[in-house]
Amino acid sequence: MTAELVRGQNHPLPRTRLEIRVTAAAPVLGCVTLGDEHGTTPDAGWTAHPGSPALPGVEVSRQAAAALRFHIDLAALPERARLVRVVLALPESAAGPARFGATAAPFAAVTSTDGAAIADFTLTGLDAESAVIALELYRREDAWKVRAVGQGYAGGLAELLADQGLPGAGETAAAAQDAVARHLAGAVQAPAAAPGAVDYTHPKRRRAAPAPPAAPAPAPAGEPPRPVAGDATGWTMDERLYNQVWGMFEDLARTVAAYRSARDFAQSRLDRELDDALADPRRRVGAAADAARADARARHDELAERARAVLDRDLDRLTAESEVVEPALPPAYARWDSPVWHAYRPPREIPMALRLGDVHLPERPGLRIPMLIRLPLERGLWIDSGRSGSGTAPAGAAPGAGGTGPGLSAMDTAVVHAARLLAVYPPGEFTVQVIDPARSAAHALAPLTASGVLDGPPAAGAAGVASVLARLTQRVDLVQMAVRAGATGSLPAELDTAEQLLIINDFPHGFDDRAVTQLRYLADEGPSVGVHLMMVADRADAAGYGPVLDPFWRSLLRITALPDDHLADPWVGHTWTYDPLVVSRGSRVVRQVLGQVADARRTWRR
Repeated sequence: MTAELVRGQNHPLPRTRLEIRVTAAAPVLGCVTLGDEHGTTPDAGWTAHPGSPALPGVEVSRQAAAALRFHIDLAALPERARLVRVVLALPESAAGPARFGATAAPFAAVTSTDGAAIADFTLTGLDAESAVIALELYRREDAWKVRAVGQGYAGGLAELLADQGLPGAGETAAAAQDAVARHLAGAVQAPAAAPGAVDYTHPKRRRAAPAPPAAPAPAPAGEPPRPVAGDATGWTMDERLYNQVWGMFEDLARTVAAYRSARDFAQSRLDRELDDALADPRRRVGAAADAARADARARHDELAERARAVLDRDLDRLTAESEVVEPALPPAYARWDSPVWHAYRPPREIPMALRLGDVHLPERPGLRIPMLIRLPLERGLWIDSGRSGSGTAPAGAAPGAGGTGPGLSAMDTAVVHAARLLAVYPPGEFTVQVIDPARSAAHALAPLTASGVLDGPPAAGAAGVASVLARLTQRVDLVQMAVRAGATGSLPAELDTAEQLLIINDFPHGFDDRAVTQLRYLADEGPSVGVHLMMVADRADAAGYGPVLDPFWRSLLRITALPDDHLADPWVGHTWTYDPLVVSRGSRVVRQVLGQVADARRTWRR
């Protein structure tokens, strides 16, 4: 979970290869300066800026923009470097604001290069500053940390660099500003491309930031601003919606925590005042005692009502935001009944995240927040068939993935999730395999098998289990060795390097000790090289293996086919109710989407 830093706060960095994304309301130029053990920048070779955008372990943008990316490899920095400063400055050549206080606060987010969120910081409180140190990455012994700084300089970039001890600070600042000015001029005056010129831009790479979200219509006087879909920081609408959904989740967690705390305080105060009223035997009965108890209860009721009013106000605001955000969600984030699926086309890019269901709290069960997990999957999924019943559909039920309710099986749920994963990946970049030892899930698997999205029939029997696990174990070993040796180009041509999802029905049926060992290996090592598990299992059925499987179950994300209270947030420990994805009974949306996925795969293979 992302650490939301405030000025002066620090946070450990679990990775050494980082990406820092900055979004601002106006174009800014980005610089990075390195510091030695005294915090000094000894020469211009320890700075990266638009005129000199790279130094060992650091790369910055060559231009000024409202969305910047910094790439930093802490392990590749000069040996003497102990400090990395991420600097933002306003371009002197642009017709934008001359001080940060005249625009919205910039936002900085630190992630690993694989997209895992680490920390973020909003640079509030700026005024006359035209250059600011946003973040510092610093080394303590063998560990690195990030610190939120937000320290600005009214004298601009030259004053900031001089304060760091850089000789020739004015010349370095001028070189950075001149590089930005030349780029801005070139962007205006660049001639049109000659006829027949080749465009070398990667076809999937976005070349410019998308338009910012539309401003909300003015609210009537005295009312809060109306919510807007995508009203969050981010480089793309996909990212802004993802951040907005997580912001709604955090807001709901915190407002409910505040309400529960206020309610508990009111109750403890009532208990204390009643105890005080009963402490003196001479005042336990009579009109005075009754009046004291009535006053205590009145104060309790007033506090409780006030807390509930604040909660209802916040919940109404979040409900209104949810009603605006839900219709705007792309397929990866949307419910199955969203109209967006009617216009579905296989994507060209992998989205940031995937919706696994919804979560809610008892204070307002109707306010459901999408449960989004980042892609690619960092953990396997365990669909608890003990919680939701058998892994097979009942006789007479609609074909697999055909509806929800008491008859929905855990294996139907697995098919729904697999269909969504297939739908949100570009053709050829995600494949699904199935182990069904007793061939008991044919009914639920019908949408996958009939559409042709499986590369082969589900593996059955002990031999089928052994064959699939051996093949995937070998794939993990080969890719890990190639990655560690930096020789991914030497992988066998026949090796499928697409993301792999292995669905396993009715575990542990058909698994011997060797197969269980391989399964645990895949759960631990597979996600890092694109092999993911989706288990349909009842933990009680695997009790015969004893505690040896306890780490295995903990490594998986447990979800259910029926609503269940089993998720806890990391801030205040609320117990959230998880609601699975819903497919209306009789709906053909899953089959239609899988049909388009299969058609796109056939076209891709030609």
